[in-house]
Amino acid sequence: MYHKILIDVERLKYPKSGIANVCVSLIKGLDEQKTNFDYSFYGPEKNIPVTKNTFTIINWKFWEKKLPISTKSFSLIHSTHQLSDYFHKVKAGQKKIVTLHDLNFLHDNSSDQKIQKSIKLVQKNIGSADTIACISEFAKDDFIKNKHLFHLKDNVRIEVVYNGLIFPETLNFDSKNHYSFINEKYIVNIGVLFPKKNQEVLLDLISGNDKHLVLITSSAKSAYNEKFLGKIKSLGLEERVHMLENVDNNEKYFLLQHCESYCHPSLAEGFGIPPVEAMYFGKPVFLSKLTSLPEIGGDLAFYFDDFSAENMQRIYESGMQVYNSNRQEYALKLKERALKFGYKEMAVAYQKLYAALLD
Repeated sequence: MYHKILIDVERLKYPKSGIANVCVSLIKGLDEQKTNFDYSFYGPEKNIPVTKNTFTIINWKFWEKKLPISTKSFSLIHSTHQLSDYFHKVKAGQKKIVTLHDLNFLHDNSSDQKIQKSIKLVQKNIGSADTIACISEFAKDDFIKNKHLFHLKDNVRIEVVYNGLIFPETLNFDSKNHYSFINEKYIVNIGVLFPKKNQEVLLDLISGNDKHLVLITSSAKSAYNEKFLGKIKSLGLEERVHMLENVDNNEKYFLLQHCESYCHPSLAEGFGIPPVEAMYFGKPVFLSKLTSLPEIGGDLAFYFDDFSAENMQRIYESGMQVYNSNRQEYALKLKERALKFGYKEMAVAYQKLYAALLD
């Protein structure tokens, strides 16, 4: 039977965000699958990649939050984020999938007001869902533990579909910028400068060695940014901490390719795209033991037991010794693990969910 499917990729209006990367990966993955489904993508047309297939693009307009587009011709709607402001209502007989990335607002010391606001928005999305696709086993377990906060359909399915990445087809990257640290041993961290990302402990890590720290970030919470800058100054690390904003993919890959390691001491992650990118380049990754990160790094990553300077420095030094003792083989294993989180695997998994609902 012929079915039209609408996929909400409105988050592509933030093209450097992790969710935008996932949306691009899903579009590319579906473009490479054989299917009888007719896909339409709702989002900013200028940021939606060109495809081989003649997919329909419905260009997002900011006022459609108040005056939503008609969805009556679609058999299924896929909202790619649990905090979407769109497609909260479904028509009779219409199916819906919502991708749930995390419930971090329950765990990151958010105010009661923010928690209640977030719960209401998640409810608007998942209350009408037939399937909730969680991006990791951790995200699924966390949702099940907190399911009592929401009103769901009686027969809703809760599945796991890992985020999928598009890995670069070449390893030949160059940089337009002259980085003073490029010939030094430097650690990379990628992510918004937020308290839950916990980047400040990386300053304690490098305070006990001669490493440089490169932070690739797209935005920051002002209070945390001020605290972070103050700590850099108090530790005398002005010459060894480098904050780079809105770096494009080519530049990001160049920086990952030349780094000594990748460190991600996050307190809350639904998945964790940057560590996967680092593993693809065969770089040792140092992670927190919290939320989904052990699921991503497996037994190849090194984990901080706590965030004291002494412990982090000890774990880092011993981890680098293990990695350097068999660098070539270890790097190959890291890349093999990263490839399990590819865009094709994600697209195949979602297409199976679509088929299961529409069968």
